[in-house]
Amino acid sequence: MTFIHDTAIVDEGAVIGDGSRVWHWVHICGGAVIGENCSFGQNVFVGNKVVIGRNVKIQNNVSVYDNVVLEDDVFCGPSMVFTNVYNPRSAVSRKDEYRSTRVGKGATLGANCTIVCGNDIGEYAFVAAGAVVNRPVKPYALMAGVPARQVGWMSRFGEQLDLPLTGDGEAVCPHTGDRYQLKGSEITFVPKK
Repeated sequence: MTFIHDTAIVDEGAVIGDGSRVWHWVHICGGAVIGENCSFGQNVFVGNKVVIGRNVKIQNNVSVYDNVVLEDDVFCGPSMVFTNVYNPRSAVSRKDEYRSTRVGKGATLGANCTIVCGNDIGEYAFVAAGAVVNRPVKPYALMAGVPARQVGWMSRFGEQLDLPLTGDGEAVCPHTGDRYQLKGSEITFVPKK
């Protein structure tokens, strides 16, 4: 059963999946498409041209602007920022120049991080709090800093893996026992047999 707080504004036409929770002072525009079991914290804004998958958690004070796609199981930390215009000017209309951003399944975007538009975030990537992402992020990459640089690899469970940034190797998530294989600068999940 979907819950929408009395102070929330959900414009006509918005699609919100079953089991989602829309909390205080949220505004969801009419063109938004949202999957099941999502959670929208206080003061979240969701634009018209936004697609959000299942089980997405968006914490307080996040604006998800047009041309952003969040795949299943994405976590958006408090006050993190999306953009959709690369070079905004108040006196210049650039609504026809929006750059799209796709956040892959299971990715985490930490509190107060910024995702500059036009840069996709790979599945299960982890962007640290306060980081500024201005380039595409590989799947499972751990990104930190301003501008964000890769500083490691993360498991699907959200634990840092004991692997170099490049080379060949294998690591096991300490919590799940899942294995990950590094070849060059790409990591793959190795399913259990």
